[in-house]
Amino acid sequence: MNPRPPLPPFTEETAHQKVQAAEDAWNSRDPERVALAYTEDTEWRNRSEFVNGRPAVVEFLRRKWAKEHDYRLKKELWAFTGNHIAVRFEYEFHDDAGQWHRAYGNENWEFDDFGYMRRRFASINDLPIKEVERKFRWERAG
Repeated sequence: MNPRPPLPPFTEETAHQKVQAAEDAWNSRDPERVALAYTEDTEWRNRSEFVNGRPAVVEFLRRKWAKEHDYRLKKELWAFTGNHIAVRFEYEFHDDAGQWHRAYGNENWEFDDFGYMRRRFASINDLPIKEVERKFRWERAG
């Protein structure tokens, strides 16, 4: 397995780099690209759903982005130590009916020695918003 820098143990600089890389990948809305950051046997808790393994991550993200249109995410480093990083995040999307939502949450990440995420535990809350309340007005991603 090829290393996926930056590698643990994290410094403040490398933890910020890992968070930015995750934000960039998730904003691509490319499930295969995102899944490459995780171990083959990764373990997730996303809200009340448990996802195990890279193929399940790809399927989960395909389902997610099929219903969360114009998804845009911002992550912020909250804490780090050794091979762990905690982030807070918010993202916006609209559903098939055109209703906009903002989701707020926290993630706890654990990495292996090669820099792949072994565990991801996410707690997320959604808030319906009006389009004029949107914070993230980026161009559509390809």
